[in-house]
Amino acid sequence: MDVVILNYIQDHFHNRFTDCFFKFLSRMGNAGVVWLAFAFFLGFRWHAKRFALMLFFSIALAHLISQILKPIIGRPRPFVAYPGKPLLIHTPGGYSCPSGHSATSFAAATILCIADRRLGFIAIVLAFFIAFSRIFLFVHYPSDTIVGSILGVLCAVLIIYLYCM
Repeated sequence: MDVVILNYIQDHFHNRFTDCFFKFLSRMGNAGVVWLAFAFFLGFRWHAKRFALMLFFSIALAHLISQILKPIIGRPRPFVAYPGKPLLIHTPGGYSCPSGHSATSFAAATILCIADRRLGFIAIVLAFFIAFSRIFLFVHYPSDTIVGSILGVLCAVLIIYLYCM
């Protein structure tokens, strides 16, 4: 099913606008940059400093665990398994599963949902689009982004739990 969805997206979703849009979204998710910016700005609001810390630690934990799991799972990226399709971004190294972009994005979105519902809704939509961008760009399978998303939510829940102990 992964390959069917991946090929459908590759065959039907590409045009000038989507190519630029999803490259931009993917860059926003690089190293959790957009989410670190959220944490930085939350840190300026005195009543939101705890959420800024939770946001930072959930992103860090999600990134760390995803990087540990990638070589253990060892799933080749789609462009390696199915060569011949041009990539729109620089060739990423390493393995495919779980998606680090998805993990950090959904960790951040989970924390932001707790901090502020409106901001959380925007964060969930952004996290979804960042995760989708990785499938669109042919560097992750849909299941990689699902696993990464679940990992991110679990990391955020763990950080919330540890913070509230």
